[in-house]
Parts: sequence; structure tokens; C-alpha cells
Amino acid sequence: MEYTISAVILAGGKARRMNGADKGLQLLKNKPLISHVIERLQPQVIDISINANRHHEEYAQWGFPVFSDELPDFQGPLSGMLTSLEKAKTDFVLFVPCDSPYFPQNLLEKLKSAVKNDRTLIAYAKDKEREHPTFCLMSVQLKEKLRAYLNDGERRLLQFMNKNGAVAVQFDEQEGRFVNFNTLEDLQ
Repeated sequence: MEYTISAVILAGGKARRMNGADKGLQLLKNKPLISHVIERLQPQVIDISINANRHHEEYAQWGFPVFSDELPDFQGPLSGMLTSLEKAKTDFVLFVPCDSPYFPQNLLEKLKSAVKNDRTLIAYAKDKEREHPTFCLMSVQLKEKLRAYLNDGERRLLQFMNKNGAVAVQFDEQEGRFVNFNTLEDLQ
């Protein structure tokens, strides 16, 4: 069975380690981080949106729909994921963070191969160093479970994924790096 897939760039965080500066709009090699992410993402998926809780006008310059979390108070990536799943008109949503511009160009292809059976509803990336759960492919079938999880006060992404049968997909360094930029100094 072939699934329909959209993508959401997660840019809704507080950026505390960036002194509150919006991560996706910070420059790396004279271009905003989100611009690098879009360049990596566009060859993989056509339907792209941006989840941002501020600076909507700036993010809209890239020509994609921009939306905020429905839940208040910057509740973490799961809040943006919930809103994305509720808005999606596709079977699955591919999530990527706005601060990791070098992710693999075969990200969707490999994650999609892990959800080819009807029982797997989440696949996420990992490399030899660690897991990278914000790089994931998630079924919209999980939106009610995710809402209940958040309503219970839970915020841990990997815990939610593991409770729902997530599959970790191994990537190697030749495919890309999951390095993210957390501080303004990292961008120098």
C-alpha cells in the first residue's frame, strides 16, 4: 500500500540556548537555517509546512503554510507534532527540526521503508551515536493517543514513540549528519 506523506519543519521552540533568538532564522553560511533544511527536504517531499510559534511573517517568505501549536506555552516538539497531525490531509507526516541542516537526503525513503506494514505507525532516525526522534515519520492515526499523552502532562518524545511501537532506523555518516545548532556560537 502506498501512503500519502506531508512534511513539517519544527521551528516552534523557545530557543533558550540561543538567547531567545529564533533558531530557524539564524544564519549559517549567510543563509537562515530553515533555508538549508528546506533545500534538503524539497527533493524528498512536495507538501511542506512550517510549525512556528512566532515570526510567522518571516517564515512565510519561503512560500509554505506556517502554523502555531494549538496548545499554549511552548510545550515542546510533541505539541507541534500534535497540531501537525491534526492539520494533515495525508496518512503520515515527516517531521524534521529547523536546526539540523545536514540530515540525510534519503531520510524519507528509509523511514518510509520502516512503516511499510500497517502495524508500524512511527519510524525515527538514529545513528551510531544516538537516537534522533525529532526526525520521524508518524501516522496521523496517532493524533488521539498523542493528545491524551500530552493531556496527562507527559512531554517525552521517545517515551511516546516507544509506547506506540516505534521503529528506529539506522543511518550512517555517509548518508548525512544529524548535527544540530543549539547556540549562536555553534553557527560561527
